[in-house]
Order: sequence, then C-alpha cells, then structure tokens
Amino acid sequence: MKPCAFCAIISGDGDAHVVHSDDDTVAFLDAKPVFHGHVLLVPRQHVTTMAELPADQVPSFFTLAQRLERAVETTMDAPGSLVLVNNVVSQSVPHLHLHVIPRRPKDGLRFFLGPRHPYRDTDEAAAVAQRIGETLRSDEAAPTS
Repeated sequence: MKPCAFCAIISGDGDAHVVHSDDDTVAFLDAKPVFHGHVLLVPRQHVTTMAELPADQVPSFFTLAQRLERAVETTMDAPGSLVLVNNVVSQSVPHLHLHVIPRRPKDGLRFFLGPRHPYRDTDEAAAVAQRIGETLRSDEAAPTS
C-alpha cells in the first residue's frame, strides 16, 4: 500500500501551500485545482471517510469548513462555491478531505448530479425513506465506542 499523500503533507514531508493548520486539521490548496483557490480540508487523524471522523471532531471540522467557504469566496471574489466530500467512490486520496471550490456563473464546470434515477412511484420512494429512517434510528440506538 502506498503512503498517504495527505498524511505526508500533514507531517510536513509533503509539499503543499497550507492556508490553515491547527491541532486537528490542515487546509491547503489542491495541487490540481478545478479553479484557483480550490482548497482541501483534512483531519490530521488518518480516516478514510466522513463516517470515520470521531464525533467530537465533527463540529470543529465543519465550523472550519464554513470559515473556509467564506474565505475562499471572499479572497477569490467568487459569488459562490462548491463544497463536497467524496466517500470512497471518486476519492482520489483515501483520506477524508473536504473540497471548497470557488464558483462563478458560466465558469464551465460541468458538475451535475446525474443521471437521475426517479422512483417508480410514491410507494417506492416511501419504502426507501422508511428503510433509511429505520437504519438511522438503529444507528442512534447502537452503543458508541
């Protein structure tokens, strides 16, 4: 297994243009940005997915993501941004990372959520919603470690 590129940046062994660093997180410019100002936010602790981020770190991680969103938009004079996390599928580095990408109308980015796969009918949608809700409730009831 090859070494984690983000862990190398976190330890100071990898090159990156760091915009923020604290005890729990590091934020740096993406080496292959979609647009200038594209920032990645990573936890110092090596976790692969958002679900693996310890619950006590979630509030500060996402508060910092909000601050980065505002800083990127302000600095890059962008009216909006795309904030996203890939879990496993399309995750280029297997270390949790949140993207903040400045956006402008007609910037050429062809990011879209598609193709769309509608439910056959409201009964199918209701069944899926019920199953997800049941899973969520059983997760709430499970003991945490």
